[in-house]
Amino acid sequence: MSEYEPPNPPSIEDLPEEAIEGLSFLRAHTAGILRFDGDFIPIKTVLTPEGRLVAPVMIAMLRSVDCALFLPEEPKDEDDPVLQLQVELEQFQEDGPAGADADRWRIYHGDPPDVNWAYLTIDAAKMSDIFISGEALHIPNTLSAIEAALCREINSSHDEALRAALIRETGIEIETPRLVGVDPLGFDVRGRFDIMRIPSGRILKDGDDAKNRLYEILGISK
Repeated sequence: MSEYEPPNPPSIEDLPEEAIEGLSFLRAHTAGILRFDGDFIPIKTVLTPEGRLVAPVMIAMLRSVDCALFLPEEPKDEDDPVLQLQVELEQFQEDGPAGADADRWRIYHGDPPDVNWAYLTIDAAKMSDIFISGEALHIPNTLSAIEAALCREINSSHDEALRAALIRETGIEIETPRLVGVDPLGFDVRGRFDIMRIPSGRILKDGDDAKNRLYEILGISK
């Protein structure tokens, strides 16, 4: 587990509406394009419990002093919003204390295409002509303590309900969906190739609130 702590991180409830919109967009998209030194390379990311972006990267990316991440990788329509993040890359070793963050990436995406790992610190962001501070997007996941247990419960006992909910919420059918992430703004579900996002519809306050809301979305009676 990384020992990183963002400086005076605000809570989600304290954020202005545009920052919450940006954070929601960031959490809903785990595949993007990283621009560095004039090159544009597809990249997949995941957010750590501390709210840091992490990804396997190329050595050339680590050497670049000008990096920008664009989410999503391929907008469905030319009018769809794109989140542009100015980022700084910081390498870490997966055999050290931060190894859990590399493991988290694997839970979401499988085997990494590169063996070099980096945190992507967000300096600033822009979406639809709205500028968002990096600090507003570095928000720790207050539900990380219950995340693993809730994922195990749903995946072991309610996989069919999860599959049906994905069809209702996203219109996408996944044969064997797996719940892999829980945070105050929604739920991440891994399919064969992509990560699907089920928005919570409101800010979830605690573990009980998250479980109740997820049961509601899945149509599960307690």
